[in-house]
Amino acid sequence: MTLWHIVLAASIICAALKLAGYAIPPQLLEKPVVSRVVDLTTVAMLSALIVVQALGDAQSIVIDARLPALGVAALLLVLRAPFLVVVVAAAVVAALLRLAGMP
Repeated sequence: MTLWHIVLAASIICAALKLAGYAIPPQLLEKPVVSRVVDLTTVAMLSALIVVQALGDAQSIVIDARLPALGVAALLLVLRAPFLVVVVAAAVVAALLRLAGMP
């Protein structure tokens, strides 16, 4: 089995899951518990993606300039800074730390 077979199989599975979503009765989706779980699942997936991108390096956890930059971004978001300011500040922090020798 080649990589292309795996990609095609995963694509078919994703399409089948999406089509299966149409079979769910609308009354089930309107329940408050289901609605809340769906909303929280999106947040959990995005949070997991951020953590993997910030700390992951292949199969290991790496603490480098990305982590303080993520902290600065989180702080600025809590302070309700504009998103462009958050992105630029995080990039500047990471660049300065890497310039100072942090990996």
